[in-house]
Amino acid sequence: MVKPVRMGIVGAGTIAQRGLLPHLSQADVQDRVNLQAIVDVVPGRAQAAADKFGIPHAFTDYDELLEKGDVDAVSIASPIGLHFEQGRKALEAGKHVHFNKTMTTTSAEATELIELAKKKNLRIVASPGEVLRPQVQAVKRLIESGAIGTPVWAIAGAAFGTYHLDEEERKGNDVLGAIDPSWYFRKPGGGPMYDMTVYALHGLTTVLGPARRVTGISGVRIKEREFNGKPVTTDADDNTGGLLDFGNGLFAVIFGTAAGSPTQGFGGTYFGTTGKIERYTINGEPIDYPEKAIADLAPEGDGPQWTLPHVTEAHRPIMEQHVFEDVMQLIEWITTGTPTPVTAEHARHVIEIIEAVYRAAETGQTQELATTF
Repeated sequence: MVKPVRMGIVGAGTIAQRGLLPHLSQADVQDRVNLQAIVDVVPGRAQAAADKFGIPHAFTDYDELLEKGDVDAVSIASPIGLHFEQGRKALEAGKHVHFNKTMTTTSAEATELIELAKKKNLRIVASPGEVLRPQVQAVKRLIESGAIGTPVWAIAGAAFGTYHLDEEERKGNDVLGAIDPSWYFRKPGGGPMYDMTVYALHGLTTVLGPARRVTGISGVRIKEREFNGKPVTTDADDNTGGLLDFGNGLFAVIFGTAAGSPTQGFGGTYFGTTGKIERYTINGEPIDYPEKAIADLAPEGDGPQWTLPHVTEAHRPIMEQHVFEDVMQLIEWITTGTPTPVTAEHARHVIEIIEAVYRAAETGQTQELATTF
């Protein structure tokens, strides 16, 4: 009989409130994982979340959670620029780590965490686990089988728009609401590449494999936004375009823009000599795959998440099912010893792509990639 993993949640913001906490407090997972502690620097926020979801320990200091929270693992749901330092501290304290996207902002930081986890015999799962989606694997199989002839090029990415300014969790008046989104527009870790395009890049590289070279252009297009009547200055690039070289003449256009997207969601479009795959359709017709019957039952947009391995009926109505799935990948790895396909090495390669696009834009030089997965 394996004891449930005692989980600490780092950050009680939007992703925790609408994803991590409601999923991990469901009765059907208590045999495998228990919410044990939560921390947030905003006074009263962690305690309010703890009261709402029945969590034994609440802290405003992260070091205290690691020392006194009685946790085996943490899910880091703080701003991306904090992930490396918080992940390093967790590993040094002997805790397994789930990183909400993105794990770090540089590949060197990612390598340091990977090596530290190996040294400590600890596990890292780094979101987003696009590799788990049956639809992404179906696209990969179709392209490998020659269903669109020889693949020639692809396009994938995401647009910021006003998504983070308009989220429901930011409109409340109590301590759990009105969550400030300013960090999404600031360095380090802000901008659509680290926050949204990361999904598209994980899917793209799952399908086509590791990239070899990157070039790009990037800058700040919307210099100021507004939240709750106050200005939010942008210093992280919010308008980025890149070109990935996969070798043998195969390339992909990638983008993280301030607004406007030529693709559907985070799914890529793949062009071949005899056809086209656009998100989860081939030549305009829905792609068939074993889990499609489940996806077809879901409300619009939820189908790809309903087909994830741990998203049973109790979890289908709760938002951010993919985040819950990635946490459960860590839990299963800890409790069964079976490694997950959601690897830190894959996350590191995507991080290097993002880092290299920015460097290429700054230097005007194509960047050779050093990582793989």
